[in-house]
Amino acid sequence: MAAITEIPIGLDGWAAAAKVAATAEQPEVATCPGCGFDRKVNQTGTIRKHKAAKGDVLPCTGSGAPVGLARIPTRSQRGYYRDRETGEQLPAVTSLLNKGMSKEAISFWSAKVVAETAMDNVGEMLRASRTPEDREEFIKWLKQEPLRRRDDRGDIGRAVHRLIEAHILSEPAPAHIAANPEFRPYLAHFAECVEVWQLNFIASEMVVAHYEDEYAGTLDYLFRSPLVAAVVGLPADTIFAGDTKTGGELDRITFSGHRHGVYPSAGAQMAAYRAAPWGWLRDGTKIRLPERAPIGVIMHLRPEGWRLYPARCGDDMYATFRHAKAMAEFETRHSKNVIGEALTLPDPTTSATTSRKAVA
Repeated sequence: MAAITEIPIGLDGWAAAAKVAATAEQPEVATCPGCGFDRKVNQTGTIRKHKAAKGDVLPCTGSGAPVGLARIPTRSQRGYYRDRETGEQLPAVTSLLNKGMSKEAISFWSAKVVAETAMDNVGEMLRASRTPEDREEFIKWLKQEPLRRRDDRGDIGRAVHRLIEAHILSEPAPAHIAANPEFRPYLAHFAECVEVWQLNFIASEMVVAHYEDEYAGTLDYLFRSPLVAAVVGLPADTIFAGDTKTGGELDRITFSGHRHGVYPSAGAQMAAYRAAPWGWLRDGTKIRLPERAPIGVIMHLRPEGWRLYPARCGDDMYATFRHAKAMAEFETRHSKNVIGEALTLPDPTTSATTSRKAVA
C-alpha cells in the first residue's frame, strides 16, 4: 500500500489542508515511488513508463503508478470504486443500500406514476388498443415513465450537488448549470440554510473508503456548526456529516410515516461514511479522517424552501448498513448458489446394478 499522509485529527490544520488541496492541479512531473527520481506524468495521471537506471532490461516498478488526482478512486458504472494504488474494487455505499434494503415506497410510487400517466393519456391509450403492435408499444412507453421521471430527478440532484460543491469551494459552477433558472431556488435555499445554521464546511464531495469492511463512497460534505452542536448536545467543534436531498415534497408525510424525500436509509448511508477511516483530499492525498459525530444532518432542498433534519448515523445505524451490505452480497453473489436443479428419482436399473457391484 502506498504511503499515507496523516493529518492531526480534530485540528484546524486538517481543514486548512483540505482547502489548499482543493486548488491543486494534476502535476506534470512527480517523484517515482520505485526509483525515487522525478519522472514525467501521463495525461491519465500515471507516471510514464521508464527504467530505474540506464542499462536495466526491465521497466521501473514505479512505472504506471498513479499520482495527484489520479490517486482518488473513481466509481464505475457497475457500482464499484477502484483504488488505483492497491488495485482493490470496493462496492459503492449507495449501490449496496439499493440492493440490500427494501424499496417498497419506490414500488408504490412507480405504480402511482404509471396510473397517472395512463389517465392523462386515455385517448392515446384507446387508440393504441386497436392493434396488438400499438398496444405493445404503448405499454412499453407507459412502463418506462417511472424511469424517465427518476432520471429527471437524478439530473436535478446531480446539478444541485455540483452547484453546492462549487459554492462551498468558492469555484465557478459549470456555465450550463449556473445559467439554468430551474436550479437557482435550490442554491438560494442552500445559502440561506448555511447562513442560518452557521455551517462551516471542511470537506465537499469527498471519496471515503473502508478497506476492512470493503466499501467506498462519496459523502456530500463535512462541517462544523456551533448551532447544530448546541441543539443536539455536542461540543461546538464537533465534525458532522451532511447529506443533501432534492426529491419529494417539503413537509409531506408518507403513508409509512416518513418525510417524503428524506428516508431513514439516509442514516445508514451516512453511518457508512462516518465509519470509513480513509478519505482523499482533492489533490489526491490519502488521509486518515477525523472522528465524526454519531448524528448527521440531511438538508432537504426544494424550489419552495428548505428544512434541516437531524439523522442518527452512529454504531446502531452502521450495523444496519452492514446488514444491508450482507443482503446485497447475497442478492448479487450467494443467491446464485442456493437453489439446485429439480430432483429426480434414481433409475431402478442403475440402482440395481450399483447394488450388485457393492455386494460383489
